[in-house]
Amino acid sequence: MTPVPQRLSNRSMAFILAGGRGSRLHELTDNRAKPAVYFGGKTRIIDFALSNALNSGIRKMAIATQYKAHSLIRHCQRGWNFFRAERNEYLDILPASQRVDEHHWYEGTADAVYQNIDIVDSYDIDYVVILAGDHIYKMDYEVMIREHVETGADVTVGCLTVKREEATAFGVMAVDTSGRITDFVEKPKDPPAIPGSPEQALVSMGIYVFRWKFLRQLLMEDAADTGSKHDFGGDIIPTVVKNGKAVAHRFEDSCVRHRADAVAYWRDVGTVDAFWKANIDLTGFDPELDLWDRNWPIWTYSETSPPAKFVHNEESRRGLALSSLVSGGCIISGTEVRDSLLFTGVHSNSWSVLTEAVVLPYVSVGRNARLTKVVIDRGVQIPEGLVVGEDPIDDAQWFRVTPDGVTLITQSMLNRRAEQA
Repeated sequence: MTPVPQRLSNRSMAFILAGGRGSRLHELTDNRAKPAVYFGGKTRIIDFALSNALNSGIRKMAIATQYKAHSLIRHCQRGWNFFRAERNEYLDILPASQRVDEHHWYEGTADAVYQNIDIVDSYDIDYVVILAGDHIYKMDYEVMIREHVETGADVTVGCLTVKREEATAFGVMAVDTSGRITDFVEKPKDPPAIPGSPEQALVSMGIYVFRWKFLRQLLMEDAADTGSKHDFGGDIIPTVVKNGKAVAHRFEDSCVRHRADAVAYWRDVGTVDAFWKANIDLTGFDPELDLWDRNWPIWTYSETSPPAKFVHNEESRRGLALSSLVSGGCIISGTEVRDSLLFTGVHSNSWSVLTEAVVLPYVSVGRNARLTKVVIDRGVQIPEGLVVGEDPIDDAQWFRVTPDGVTLITQSMLNRRAEQA
């Protein structure tokens, strides 16, 4: 009998870069980093990278945080505290803590790893998977690690296949017919095409696999380079492309699908429009992202809450939800909810209507409110009779209205509106 090879994930760690604000999400990241932003009714964005690592068999993880990290750290402490050191499992949270000197915070993505070299050394691993903590997708990292070893690459870069005209917003990989990266171009006006596919290009996902000893030496050299920005995409990857062997790994080869013909789902929910759409897409009949797949679950902190409750059954005062996701602890009291996603603990009151609404946890909606195509931040108290989504000019006086017509509502916006009323 041929022995089954050991999973390479057993000799790997995941290093998640989760320090960015995500400024294009505007007020949604005023009090939390982008990876800590809520998504999908129960989860946070960072749960996808962490769940992918866990489901791939990786049991050693580190999360580098920086911008307004309290919400993110608290979430990880509550939802990801099941790792046991006696089983050789670890999840370390690594806030920027001036480990090099008292003036030296994380200066770039590569510097975040460099400042924690001693901690990674202590894991006694062979391979490190560098991950961005702010994207929505399902991926088996074991497939990518194995490709890295089999090709003898110095770095393997996770890549999305996109139309060439869409690639201008990304870092683009020029590759040869074997998949070796021959050039890395940041946001090019004329992106290089995939050999044999002139209308498509490969763009970086911000996912990298290295042998740790190789990356360790590279980080030491980069830290000593005063001209470097100490960034993976800007410095480390171009250096390996030039002086070593960099290989592109196509996401479709390791994407986890709930059925064979499903699309390779990946989203950067980095704008309010993209955030709203990705959440609303989940309310569809057969969403491209399957949160119900028990074979590849998305782990998270699950609050203890009662079931959702719907009350009143009168004309124009009926508690109902159609084509919507309603989380635990919600009370839909005489409110009509359509094509919407409600997070934990949302309470809505009589004669109100929510249409295409993404409502974050513990929002209260007053009576007779009509809210259409909105994102409502956590804990907001919607006053009685508020109408949003029907007059964009009036909405823009008080709230943030996006280019695609989504209205973002926060408590400070409502307070300012009330003061000037």
